[in-house]
This record gives sequence, C-alpha cells and structure tokens, in this order.
Amino acid sequence: MPGGKQCLLGNKIISRHPWCYVTARVEVNMEDRVEVFRGETASMTCIFTSSEAVDNIMIQWFYVMQTGEKQRIFYQDPTGTVVDEGTPFTDRISVNGTGATGAIVVTISNVQLADELQFICLINGLTGETGEGRTKLKVFVRPDFPTIEGVQTGISLNEGPSKIGTCEVKNGFPWPNITWYRNNAPLRGAPDVLKLVSSTTVESSGLFSVKSELIMKVMKEDKDDLFYCEVNYFVPGGLRMTETPPINITVYYPSTAVSVWVESPKGNIKEGDSIELQCRENGNKPSSILTISDEKGGNTVDSNVLVLDNVTRLNSGVYQCASMDMDTYEEISGNTTVFVNYLDPAVVLPKDSVVVDQGAELTATCNALSSLQTQTVWLKDGEAVSMGNSLILKDATFDSAGEYVCVVTVLEIEGMETSGTLHVEVQGPPEIMKPDDTEMEESFGTTVDLSCSVRGFPTPSVTWTTSDGKILPPASQIESWGEVHSVVSIKVTSDITAFCNASNNFGTDALTFNIAATINTTTPATTSTSTSTTTTTTTTTTATNTSATPTSATNTSATVKAETLIPPKKEGNGFLIAVIIICILLLAILGSVLYFLYKKGKICGRSGKQDLTKEKSSKDNIVVEMKSDNTEEAVLLGVNGEKQPPSHQGGAYLNVQK
Repeated sequence: MPGGKQCLLGNKIISRHPWCYVTARVEVNMEDRVEVFRGETASMTCIFTSSEAVDNIMIQWFYVMQTGEKQRIFYQDPTGTVVDEGTPFTDRISVNGTGATGAIVVTISNVQLADELQFICLINGLTGETGEGRTKLKVFVRPDFPTIEGVQTGISLNEGPSKIGTCEVKNGFPWPNITWYRNNAPLRGAPDVLKLVSSTTVESSGLFSVKSELIMKVMKEDKDDLFYCEVNYFVPGGLRMTETPPINITVYYPSTAVSVWVESPKGNIKEGDSIELQCRENGNKPSSILTISDEKGGNTVDSNVLVLDNVTRLNSGVYQCASMDMDTYEEISGNTTVFVNYLDPAVVLPKDSVVVDQGAELTATCNALSSLQTQTVWLKDGEAVSMGNSLILKDATFDSAGEYVCVVTVLEIEGMETSGTLHVEVQGPPEIMKPDDTEMEESFGTTVDLSCSVRGFPTPSVTWTTSDGKILPPASQIESWGEVHSVVSIKVTSDITAFCNASNNFGTDALTFNIAATINTTTPATTSTSTSTTTTTTTTTTATNTSATPTSATNTSATVKAETLIPPKKEGNGFLIAVIIICILLLAILGSVLYFLYKKGKICGRSGKQDLTKEKSSKDNIVVEMKSDNTEEAVLLGVNGEKQPPSHQGGAYLNVQK
C-alpha cells in the first residue's frame, strides 16, 4: 500500500500493511576472515543480539562445501548442545559460549589445507526471526628456502637470448611469487631482450611449487653482473620475503688487446735471476690461444706464462704475446722489452801477486765491465784501505805486504757484486820485531821459551845461537806471508846469552836475549808455637862463571824477606819440611866453620901473618855486591875492604854452583 511500512522478520519482508509492526529482531557480527598456519588452532567468534528471550534462540554452525552446499557441524538450543557426527570437524571442534552470553566461539584444532572454507553462524528465534554471519578461514604454509641455478656453460655475444638461470621455490601455500634482480634492480620482460618464464606445480600435499627461468641477450658488460631471485609469500597478517644467493655468468667475447709483462722479479733484472713473464688478453673466448715468444725465436710456449731460469745478458730482448681466435683465425699481439743487467768478473792489474822493493811505490787497478754504474773499494784484512778502482801504495813497508781484495758493487741491485785479489810482497832485509823484555832472571833448572818474530822478503831464515857459539834447535817455527815466528826452549843452568839471527838476500838482523840464573834458598829464622806461624829467610845468590881465589875476602849478597807460612795440614808434608830445615841448618853450620878456618889461615895455605897490604892484581879484584832489605844502595868492596869506584862494578860474580 502506498505510504505503508514494511515488517521484517529477520531479513524477510513479511507484510506491507500499515498496521504491521516488528515483534522481534536478530543481529549477527563476525570477522571477514580468520588466518592461521597449517597445524595451528583457528578460533571463529559469532557475536549476536536478539530482542527475543534467550530461551527461545537456536544457534547453528555450517561450512560451505566446494559444491556450494552447506553442511552443519554444530547446533545449540535451550535443551542442549550437539556436535554433528560424520563431518571433517567432528573430532576437532570445540564450542564455547551460549545464547545467554551473546557470543559463540568455535575452535578448530590442527587446521589443514582442506579447512580453508567459509563458515556460517545462523541464529533462529522461535517466533521465526533469523540472523546469520559468515567468515572465511585462510590457511598458510611457509615455502622452502628458494634455490637458484645458473647455466654452467658460457654465453657468447653472438648468440640470441639465452637462458641465464632458474629459480625455484617449493611447498608454499598459497603460491609464492618470484622476482628476478640484476645488481639490485628488478628485471622486467622486454621483447627480444629479456623474458621471464614461470610455472606453478601443485604437489600431492596440496602445496604449490613455483619455478621461474630468466632468458636474456647478454652483453660484454654482463660478465661482472650478479643475478638473484626474490621470493614473496603470504603469512597470517602480512607478507614475507626471502632472497637467493647471487650468481654470475660467463660471457664469451673476443679480445681487442693483449698485454705481456715481467711478473717477477720486480725492478731490475740481473744475470742469474729467474724471470717469469705473463700474458693476458682483454677478451674471454675459449677458442683463442695465447703464445709467448722472444724475437729471436729461442723461447716459445703455448701458454700465458713463460719462465726463464738463470738468465744471462743473451736473454735480453723483445718478448711477444699473441692471441689467435681459432673460430675466425684473427690474431692480435702485444710485446715487452726485457733487459738483463750484467757485471763481469773483476780484472786486477798486476795479476795475482806482485813484489815491490821496500820504500818503493806500487799502483794497482781493478775494473769490471757492467751495464750499470759501479762502486769499487779495496780491502785489506777486512777493512777498507782505498776507494776507487786504483790502489796506490807509497813508501812500501813490510806492513804494506799482504792480500788486497777489490770489491766492485752495483748499488742499484742488491747482491750484484764481483771481486778480485792481489797479493803484495815487500822485499827487503829482515826486520826482527823486538819484544818488550830481552833481559830476564830465571831460577836454576827452569825452562824458558824465547820467541822471535821476523819480517822480510824473501822469507828470512832464522837460527838460534848462544854466546859460546852453540846452535840451538827451534822448538817450533811458523812461516807465512813473508813472516817467520820461531820459538826456542832453553833450560837455565847458568847465565845465558842467546841470539836470534835472521838473514835473506838483502841483509841480516839479530836480537840478543840475556838470562841471569838465580838460586833461591830458604833458611829458618824464628818459629812461634803459639800462633803456628813460621818465619823464613830467603837468600838469593847470583852466580857467574868466575870463582873466588884463595886470597880473596868474599862477602855474600843476601836479601832477607819475612813471610808467614800456613801450617801444613798433612803430617807427611810437615815431616818433609822439617828434614829440609835440618839439612839447611847443617849446611849453614858447616859453612860457618869453613869460613872461620879460612880466616884463621888453617885452610888454603893462609896464615895470619900474610901481608894484607899487598898490591892488588887484576885477579885479586874480586867484587861482591851487598844488598839489604832496608836500602837499594849497592856497596862494592875490594878484598881490602875499600869501596870500589863505579867503573869497577862490571866485575865478575861468585858462582856458588861450582
């Protein structure tokens, strides 16, 4: 009727009469979709309101099958709650809530791919009003990590669009999406240049696997490019992304230039080095062949590396590297120049050895041919004596003799040097190097080693003699470089004068050694028993080959020294010392008696009435040197007790050995 009102029962128009009014109304609210991963639990909530009493409401849940038909899985009325048997959800469904609460929550455990359906919540009143809500259950599965595989063979510039690689991602739900990238820039299809071919496979598990191939026409610049895939897939509440590792491809392109260089050694090359030459072309083509050779044709190798061992200056020259394209037979080449530096052996003039007169001048030269600048130094005994290629010895002496070494060095190259030697002999008469002491005193019975060092050229001959003309055999004699070192051993039995005699064609030289023989005697002085210390008196007598005459008055020269002796620890040594002391005492007593008898004229035909003023003869001038510990003054007395002048101090000494 015009101007009338519509009466609704649920969603149905039940009347258009103006007197009609609504007796009850139901409203239902649900989420559009519920998203979960496979294997998780999904909860779907149905919220409703109704003007009808709670006891008059029936609640039902349905799912929509693939055919479009509805299948009930649950219902609830005032009398109770029932889960329908024989549905895919019978054993996995649970319900919370009642009509009194105004909310019903249906929970499905262990959600599977087949559970991705539409679910309906239907509310019915006993008066006939209805209301329903619908929600979509979405199920997700993360895909496996994507893989990428590039072509194993190279791609030539002459070819058309070629396969670059394949990306694949498996077992995702819903299906993932693959995007190709080159150097971080996404690739888009272009006719005759780039094509992306994708395919999707449904696995037996219901999951999706996606594969994508990249086909493109390559250029030379692509040889350094990196290609990879980006995979996007859905998850509950959003979108996720993952990437594959990058790959590159091998691009074949012809060469336009070839370079060759010396890889080692770096810097200057010298004779004896090992050289490594390397060759490289700027193209990349398997059909090209590299060859390295020298301009003389002596060294050729079909490789990009040439090694030359122990090179000489003959290896200097131009080395060429050639690249031949076996498809087109086109050849390109490059070259480099190798120079081997050299240093010839040093030439010394005069050669080997030279003899120069003492006081003369010698000039020697040392030269070595080299490709680089050199420095020359002359060495003697390891020390530099001259710089430059000339050695000048002025006013030659025996010190100038010896071996000289000239060393020629190339400063620019480490270890590049050569050397030569010159032996210099300085000829002249012998020269004996005088030792510090040729005057010495030694005890009777000891053996003395006398040494004599002589220089000269020709090498001097050395002999040893004594003042009485006796020839002494040397104990050792060493000759080297115009020098002689001779040693003689002499046993001291009296005063000795020995001569070291040296001679050669130019002259002679001699050195005198004087040895004074001494006797050391020990006599007891005092003995202290309280401190076990013995004081001894030492008498030193200087002996000569001159003996005293019966008419001479002889005084002995004695030096008395006191020293403290440590008592011996062993009984045998003490006994021996005691015996020696007794013997010395007996000898002292005997000497005193003899001297007394001599003074009284009882021996040697001497009488007390002899004339003591008798004129002295040369034989009677016997002089005795008297020494004392308290003074360094020596008083010389004649037989009459007169002081002798200094001119008479060269007289003979008493030889007590005889």
